[in-house]
Formats: sequence, structure tokens, C-alpha cells
Amino acid sequence: MILPVISVHAGSDKTDKTSDDSVNAGTDKTDNRSDDSIHTDTDKTETVSDDVLSRAVVPLERNGIDLYLTRTMLSGTEPQKQILLIHGVTYSSHEFDIDYQDYSLVRKLAQEGYGVWLLDIAGFGQSEEVKDGFMPDSDYAVEDIHAAVEKIILETGQEKIDVLGWSWGTVTVSRFAVKYPELINRLVLYAPILTGIGEYTVTEPFHHNTWDHATDDFQRNEDGSINEEITDPVIREWWCSSCRHYDGESSPNGGRRDVCVDSSVDLIDLSKIRTPTLVICGDQDPYLNYDKVNACLDSLPEGSSLEVIPGGAHMVFVEKPFYHDFQDRLLDFLNDDAGAMDNAA
Repeated sequence: MILPVISVHAGSDKTDKTSDDSVNAGTDKTDNRSDDSIHTDTDKTETVSDDVLSRAVVPLERNGIDLYLTRTMLSGTEPQKQILLIHGVTYSSHEFDIDYQDYSLVRKLAQEGYGVWLLDIAGFGQSEEVKDGFMPDSDYAVEDIHAAVEKIILETGQEKIDVLGWSWGTVTVSRFAVKYPELINRLVLYAPILTGIGEYTVTEPFHHNTWDHATDDFQRNEDGSINEEITDPVIREWWCSSCRHYDGESSPNGGRRDVCVDSSVDLIDLSKIRTPTLVICGDQDPYLNYDKVNACLDSLPEGSSLEVIPGGAHMVFVEKPFYHDFQDRLLDFLNDDAGAMDNAA
């Protein structure tokens, strides 16, 4: 999530943002995201290779802004399960597809038979830039998500899909689930920002992104260095380089302004969610209100689940001792047929 330890500055310069493959055409394109990623190690333990994956950029526009929406699935298949992954407040959807060993959540889900969709909210990543960085706030992002889900349903012919949000993405997808419950099958709140993370005045519309800032959520040793027992050094380099390449020098600050409020302010009303929901997180995440997290099942509907991974922090899904556990717990929930039947009923 990486909140306000770095000063914010106006501007929307994304000099390293990939423009050739932005969604500006009327037909699907092959997504070359993995070709532009760092390949610092050739060990692909148990991962899905690119030659068995089908990737496409699917044209999508909302509010006059081109949005970057991609689909990944196993080649030669027509997945009957679809899931949309929604990013957090600073960096965009590339984080879900780390091209190293078997860390990629996108490839893992595709291997399990899902059509995996990634969306960059307006102004983030490879979506079109915005003039006002405060415009894509949480409620604005809900409508970007709605547009993406409607597109996915149109493309696949399926009536409902699964949706996962991470960090600020939990605020946006939970509000989407409340507003459009008929479109969602299962909801995943990964590292949920249930309440404000602390009052902080965000005065500038764009956040200034730096290499150091991109590493802020990695777990640290007592001397301040990154704990390489938890974060593989290759992951750190991949992460930072991809953040620079896809997100450039700035990101919109509307979502940051929304969450930088007092911890007494509820950002997600769990009692209004009618969809079976997985709340999943580590137990060392500095952004979470654990009193609220631990009590979440009191407010969520039947078929919901809480999974807390001991030792994991905000980036538990790419932390070396924990990412397999994260993937397994996520898939156990998504593949729970009983819960899916409850929702259908």
C-alpha cells in the first residue's frame, strides 16, 4: 500500500509508462507485459510458461478515458470461471503477475482454470492519464470496476464473476459488491483497509513515486534492511523495476486521500455485503485494524471465511515463506462449491 512516508507532488508524468500497448485500438491485442518484465533468473519452478498462456488486452473506455484491461488464460481453453484482480493505491495491476518462479498469482489462477482479468484504474499504470489526480477516488474506481465487470460478462457470457481487491482495492471492490451484488459470485478482500489508517492531509493530486518508496512494504530487519529470508532479492528487483516501468513517476492521490483519515472512520461496511467473502491477510500488516479484521465474520454473510497467515505482512502474497499458503487458502475458498451454491440460492 505504501502510504504517506513520501511527500506528494502535482503532475502526471509517466515517462516510463508503456504507451504502445495501451488500450486505444478497437480489437484485442496480445499483452506483452511479461516481455517487458525483469528476467533476472531462469528458474521457473512449477510455474506456467508463457507458451501455454493466452494473453490479450481488451479495449475498454469509461468517462472518455481508455482503461487497461487484460485477460490471461490457458491457451486453447474457454474458462468457465472468471476472476478480476484490483490493485491498491499507488502501483497498478502488474504486481499480480510476477514473472519469477511460481510467484505469479495470475499464472497460478490461470493454471487452475480461471480466466484472469487485470484492470488499471483510470490514471494508474497503463490506463490513460488523468488531469486531476483526486478524480479517481474510491467511488470513482467503483465505476471503473463496474465497467470492467460488465465487459467481462459480455466477453464470456457468464452472469457473475469473482473479484479480488488488495489494500485500497478492498475499499473499491467492497463498495462495488454492495452496489452491484448481482454481478459478483465471490469476493476476496486481501489486506482489507476496513478503517482509516491515520489522519494525514493529502494536499497534492499526484503522488511522487520512487524506487525506495516501492520497497516500503517489504518486511525489514532490525537494522532497517529488507529481510531476505522473507523477500527474495529477485522479487525486490522485479517489483521495483516493474513499478518504475508501468507506473512511472506519479500516481493519482484520490484513493490515498480517502484512506488517510482517522482510524475511527469506517471505509468498508461489511454488514452491507451480501456476497460470500474471504478476508485474507498476514498478522504483521501495519495498515490493518485487527480488532475489526478478527470480528469480520460477525458482519459478513454465510459462506464467508477469515484467513490470517502467521508471520505475513502487507505483501504476504509474494513473501517467500508464505505465498504458497496464500495461494492455497485463496483457491480453497474460490473452489468451495458449497459456498457457491449458497450464493446462487
